[in-house]
Amino acid sequence: MYYSLQKHCKDFQLFVFAFDERAYNILEKLELPSVKLISLAEFEDQQLLQVKPTRSKAEYCWTATSSTILFILEKYGVESCTYIDADLYFYDSPKILIDEMGDKSILLTEHRYSPSRDLSSLSGKYCVQFITFKNDEKSLKALKWWRSACLEWCYARVEDGKYGDQKYLDDWTTRYEGVHVLQHLGGGVAPWNVQQYNFYLGDNIIRGKVINSKKDFNVVFYHFHHIRYFTDQTIDLGDYYLTDNVKNIYYYPYLSDLENSKDFIKKFDDSFDPHGPREKEIIWKTPLINLKRRFYDRYNIFPINEIESKLIK
Repeated sequence: MYYSLQKHCKDFQLFVFAFDERAYNILEKLELPSVKLISLAEFEDQQLLQVKPTRSKAEYCWTATSSTILFILEKYGVESCTYIDADLYFYDSPKILIDEMGDKSILLTEHRYSPSRDLSSLSGKYCVQFITFKNDEKSLKALKWWRSACLEWCYARVEDGKYGDQKYLDDWTTRYEGVHVLQHLGGGVAPWNVQQYNFYLGDNIIRGKVINSKKDFNVVFYHFHHIRYFTDQTIDLGDYYLTDNVKNIYYYPYLSDLENSKDFIKKFDDSFDPHGPREKEIIWKTPLINLKRRFYDRYNIFPINEIESKLIK
């Protein structure tokens, strides 16, 4: 994410919240330009520490999202702060998206679910992937309410119309003034909505076209949700319908970049390994190699050592 942002956005300040000591130590050694590294010791307040034991690691990250944004606005006094997920990858400058909000105070991005995969009623209309808050009264009012709500309840389950930190945003366009919903289709391309588009490579940029309306747009970022590494040296892209076009344009180059980043990080921490604690235990042990291959292709799972061979030169 950092290097893609650096490539397309020459003037930025990235605040990175390291949620464990090892991540902080590695990032500190990397000394990335335009990065301000923030530790949990610096960031966590009493309210966050009080709820931390009641949340899983993922739930605590969700709980803390609004607090990270408020922390930056209050401590550093910046004009605006945009929260971005670490699994985004930029193909154009995000300034295009932020400029669209004009004089509004808050920028939200929709999931834009494909009809066959519409989970709006469960996980929310909006995605906490790229969300901007200006440092003004309207923005801070919504942000402080969101932080308070997440401290009270933020779990990875559906309950009383809530889910994590996202469902809280559903009524913001009517609850608060100054909220703009992003219209640029290139902000928020993700595995849950790519089925609506065709993609092609333009002049150093990726272009998308809506299949139904034929509307063209430049892709600004892709959200690589759900990628999982397993101990049997396979990668799982999730149970989404991903065409070869999508895999060739987005996934294989991205995974290749991740492999290069892994090798680079190992220079600073030779024990670094992104693989999870378990195998993808479904059909691996079968001697029917062809069946195994069909399973890989159907469920977007493949061996890491095949990444380079899949790249289009």
